[in-house]
Amino acid sequence: MSLYILPKEKLPAFVQALQAGFRVVGPVRTPTGFAFEDITQVDQLQLDYNTTILPPKKYFLPQRETLFKFHTESNSEGVQTVDVEPVYQDVQPTVIFGIHTCDMNGIMLYDKVFSEGYRDEHYMTRRDKMVIIGIECLHPCDDASFCKDMGTLTAPPIYDLHMTDVDDDYLIDTGTEKGERLLLAHSEAKMATTDDMHRLGRVLSAKWPRFRMRLKMSKDQTPSLLTLGYNAHIWEELGERCLACGSCTNVCPTCFCFDVQDELDINMQDGERARVWDSCQLHEFALVAGGRDPTGVAAAVRAGARTVRRAAGGSTICPADLLGLMTITLSVVLRAL
Repeated sequence: MSLYILPKEKLPAFVQALQAGFRVVGPVRTPTGFAFEDITQVDQLQLDYNTTILPPKKYFLPQRETLFKFHTESNSEGVQTVDVEPVYQDVQPTVIFGIHTCDMNGIMLYDKVFSEGYRDEHYMTRRDKMVIIGIECLHPCDDASFCKDMGTLTAPPIYDLHMTDVDDDYLIDTGTEKGERLLLAHSEAKMATTDDMHRLGRVLSAKWPRFRMRLKMSKDQTPSLLTLGYNAHIWEELGERCLACGSCTNVCPTCFCFDVQDELDINMQDGERARVWDSCQLHEFALVAGGRDPTGVAAAVRAGARTVRRAAGGSTICPADLLGLMTITLSVVLRAL
C-alpha cells in the first residue's frame, strides 16, 4: 500500500472530521491509568500512552451482548411455537485510534477464532464496521515488556492505518483500501516523499536496540519446555496464591472464553440469550448441573493449563503474563535438572 505524511498539528482536524460519521475510540487518561474509551473531545486522545488497563477487546467482544430474543406461544391444542429475533449489538461505524502492536496481535487471534470454522456472525458483523489505526511502539511500555521475545513488536497485517511518530509528523502506512480512502477523505495527509521514507527508516532502526530480549531461549522452545513441566510444583505455588478472580484473563488481549446464558422474563414467555465473558481461572468454569466439576481441576492445574495451553497452542502470549512466563519457564527448567 502507500505511505502518507500528516503533520501532528493536523491530527485534531482528522479526528474531528471522523467524529461526524464514526464513533471514535482511543486511549484516554483516567484516574487509574490509561484506558480505551469513546473520544468526545479531541484533546482526550493520548497517543503517547505506555499501556492501558484493559485491551481494546471489549469493542470487538463486548463483556455482555444479547445474541437473540425469543417469544413463546401455545395454541389451544397446547402446541408451543418459538419466535426468535437475532440481535446485533454495538454494530456501528467505529474508528479505534492508537492500538499498540501487541494488542493488534491479540485482535488478529480474535479474527482467526471467530471467522474460521463456525463463523461468528455477531463478531464479524461488528468487526466489518471497524477501522483499526495502530501506533508504532518506539519505546518499551515498561521494564517487564517482552514483546520482542514473542514476536509482537511489529504490526501484524490487520490494520487499516498504522502511524509512526517521526519528529513533528506522523508517517502513516495504509494497510487496506478502506483505510486509505478514510485517510484521504478526512485528513490533509500528503503522499510521503523519499526523504520521508528515509526518516521513517532511521526512526525504526533506532527503535530496535531499545527493546531487549528477556527470555533465555527461543519462543519456539517454550511450548516443549512448559509441556515437560506440566506437573511441576510451581503450579501448586501459583495455585495457592491465585484468588480465582479472573482478572488475568480480563486484561489479557488474547483470552476469549465466554459463557452463554438464557434469561427468561417473569411472564415465562419472553427472554433472551446473552453471551458474557468467562474465565478458565474461575472455579465455576467447568461446573455442570448439580454443582459438580467432572474435570476435578484445582487452582494449581488451572494456572498451569492456561499458560501451557496458550504457549503450546501457538497463540500470542499476552502482556498480562509479563515476567510470569519467564519465571515459570526457568523454574520448570531448573527443577527438572
